[in-house]
Amino acid sequence: MKKPIVIKRCQANDMRFELQDGAGSDAIHVNPVYAYAVCKLETDSNHEGVGLAFTLGAGNNMVCQAIEYLSKHIDGKEIYELMADFGTTYKQMADDPSLRWLGPHKGVVQLALAAVVNACYDLWAKAEGVPLWKLLIDLPAEQLVNTLDFSYYEDVLTKQQAVDLINEQKTGRKERESILSDGYPGYDTSVGWFNYSDEKIIKNVELALENGFTAMKLKVGAKNPSHDIRRAELVRKIAGDQATIMFDANQQWNLPQAIDICKELKNLNPFWVEEPTHPDDVFAHMQLAKAVDVPIALGEHVPNKVIFKNFIQSGCMSFNQVDAVRVGGVSEFILISLLSRKFKIPVVPHVGDMGQIHQHLVLFNHISLGHPALLLEYIPHLKEHFQSPALVKDGKYLTPMEPGMSADLLKHEYSF
Repeated sequence: MKKPIVIKRCQANDMRFELQDGAGSDAIHVNPVYAYAVCKLETDSNHEGVGLAFTLGAGNNMVCQAIEYLSKHIDGKEIYELMADFGTTYKQMADDPSLRWLGPHKGVVQLALAAVVNACYDLWAKAEGVPLWKLLIDLPAEQLVNTLDFSYYEDVLTKQQAVDLINEQKTGRKERESILSDGYPGYDTSVGWFNYSDEKIIKNVELALENGFTAMKLKVGAKNPSHDIRRAELVRKIAGDQATIMFDANQQWNLPQAIDICKELKNLNPFWVEEPTHPDDVFAHMQLAKAVDVPIALGEHVPNKVIFKNFIQSGCMSFNQVDAVRVGGVSEFILISLLSRKFKIPVVPHVGDMGQIHQHLVLFNHISLGHPALLLEYIPHLKEHFQSPALVKDGKYLTPMEPGMSADLLKHEYSF
């Protein structure tokens, strides 16, 4: 019989890290500070759960305050009992009568929810003594879906349909498990931050190729489109015709601009154009998809399952970039992945230096849900702050083996 583990206290910590020499910059976020709002669950055992939300510094303290408020829903709970019907508790947190008014299901409160939810899954995996990916792929379908909240999804994906979808994917699962030894393919975003010079981009592309990356991403969205086209042509020339190249506008363009620029970028054979316009504007993305035959990736700033539900059904989404620290944590990520699988849209998560967590989730997506093992973004700027940093070799993520979701930061980083 498993020994009970009770959550005794939740602590939140505001952790910020200055970036150097233009790292992390894009067309909208020109001077970012990478920051984590950390939720740390202390228990009556030697296990503690750690969950993260990611911000760019400003407002990180507000996310921490919201974490402390939401923690009342899990204080005193025994982890196995909590996770046996976590979907119910998730709904209670997401629909908190006071905080829901501030969203609903978006912004500061949603980021805080992600941190709390992720800490619960991390504690659960540590209690079982396994990495998160192992916990998730070993769960029976019924037990897994009990951790999800299907509110507002009943018309497109019921709980029973989710169970059936998971069970149907058992065929071929053995072959898909080879990803655990092969490594999950990564792509390098750090080659082409917005504020990097041409010389630095050339050097970074060459270094990425030397390190085994065959896929990489360039930030676009300059006020002068010719600047974007010139740099895009530069990356394609250095990387070669066989390389997989993506372009990321970070929401900079209005619809007419997006149509015009995507028509030019199409000539460079992009794997996708990412966040071409406002992340809430489903209709604009639909119009863009009709006007230009170029794959569209989106989801980095889509905050919840309902907006994803609309995008997934709209026909404009080529790649789903749901982020487990933007939506309501692992629970909502899995629900969105299930719906995306139903509509045969591949999930390629946004990372934002959170490959730590997403390396577990893409393994689950591939092995348990049958999503194709395409790519996972790699951004290494904060890896030295983690106890068990994500490891990439020859352009592939090595399978994490430590218990939990790899979110533990070095002890001296905390200032509780």
